[in-house]
Amino acid sequence: MTDKYFSYEIVKQCPKTGARAGIFHTPRGDIKTPVFMPVGTQGTVKGLRPEDLNDMNAQIILSNTYHLFLRPGHDIVEKAGGLHKMMNWEKPILTDSGGFQVFSLSDLRKVSEEGVEFRSHLSGEKFMMTPKLCMEIQHALDSDINMALDQCTEAGASYAKAESAAKLTKNWLEKCYHEHKGGEHILFPIVQGNMYKDLRAKCVEDCKPFTRCGIAIGGLSVGEAKPIMYDMLDFLNPILPHNMPRYLMGVGSPDCLIEGFARGVDMMDCVLPTRIARNGTAFAKTGKMVIKNSQYKEDFRPIEEDCDCYACKHFTRAYIRHLINAGEMLGAELLSIHNLRFLIRLAEQSREAILGDYFAEFKDEFIKNYKV
Repeated sequence: MTDKYFSYEIVKQCPKTGARAGIFHTPRGDIKTPVFMPVGTQGTVKGLRPEDLNDMNAQIILSNTYHLFLRPGHDIVEKAGGLHKMMNWEKPILTDSGGFQVFSLSDLRKVSEEGVEFRSHLSGEKFMMTPKLCMEIQHALDSDINMALDQCTEAGASYAKAESAAKLTKNWLEKCYHEHKGGEHILFPIVQGNMYKDLRAKCVEDCKPFTRCGIAIGGLSVGEAKPIMYDMLDFLNPILPHNMPRYLMGVGSPDCLIEGFARGVDMMDCVLPTRIARNGTAFAKTGKMVIKNSQYKEDFRPIEEDCDCYACKHFTRAYIRHLINAGEMLGAELLSIHNLRFLIRLAEQSREAILGDYFAEFKDEFIKNYKV
């Protein structure tokens, strides 16, 4: 199955790992993969301007269907000319379905064949998220990549529960597909099945008839140990559609990023880099650095000597530590810029390594030095 507006080409693949360097062609620009995608949940990457994202070479960002539905409302975004115009972002935008957010509400939701009845975490008002509404919201937002409504299950869920969720995900996908308007928008199905390989394999097959140019892997990094996640990615790698981008949802620590790329994943996202930035923590090649700690009080080096981000080119650890501990917004902004650029650059370096035939060595060296 092909698509008129979206296509994916694999430029080179690592023979030792399966890592792929590709180009995802979209109406709003080409995306060089592998790629890390900053998360702009409510129509903004927290604390950052579009200029900051462009400066760090962000190629695509995410926004959240659930949150934008509740506030300001997809009708408001549509009246503003769509999410791109409203937030002044010209490159591609992916919007998730809201399924994970509704999943995280636990006792505030009720799942049925029709959809998910839930209460707003803001007002307590009751809503029903159906596949039809999920597509209506994303069409109003005018995002480039739309995610199908799915049901995620927690780590440790029983086989029966995971199987039921996978069946529901398939049924909702069919409905989303028929409601999706196509054109310059693409629908990504989501592979569920928890940690059960037979359910995952069946879900891949269920998704294929509705997969035009992109497929997502959901329900990982939901509480399971990292080796279990890597084992599932190893299992999925050879059975996922080859000639289209694979998106691993909600995973973004540096070690997981490079391990995901090594298993054929092309696109990843996570709120982690900006979340830990607000808590005074930075990514580094040797692991996380808690910049707010006293050991950096008189440390006048950049966060990382060879980092090309705005924060590292202009400010010191001591200064950023002072800002964080003084409660100044700039501290969180600078660490957010650094952390996002760190992951975007790691994806760029991984791509260069794939193209240069040294990705396996690059990965092993990074993992050896990175202390979790």
